[in-house]
Amino acid sequence: MPQDELFNLVSEYRDGEFFCDRGFNGIARSDAVIVVEITMRRGRSDAMKRALYAAIAQNLETRAEISPKDIFIFMHENDYSDWSVGNGVFAMEIAQQRGTDI
Repeated sequence: MPQDELFNLVSEYRDGEFFCDRGFNGIARSDAVIVVEITMRRGRSDAMKRALYAAIAQNLETRAEISPKDIFIFMHENDYSDWSVGNGVFAMEIAQQRGTDI
């Protein structure tokens, strides 16, 4: 992935603004649940996704002391036709071509 192709959105919720089942799927979670939502272009294998999920959990545990039990990760996969990455241009038309503004 190109280094400049990373966008992050971080949202914090106050008490009473985020609700989750702390025992969903038999995993005991604390009040410190972290949700990681990833939107990306279709094409990664299940093995790549497994490795990514494990790396995210490991990094959050090591660097932020967040229990892996409190990390909930999910992905949205789509295609170029689902994106416009600037100037209102249908991304399928540019398919990874870079702009000239920078």
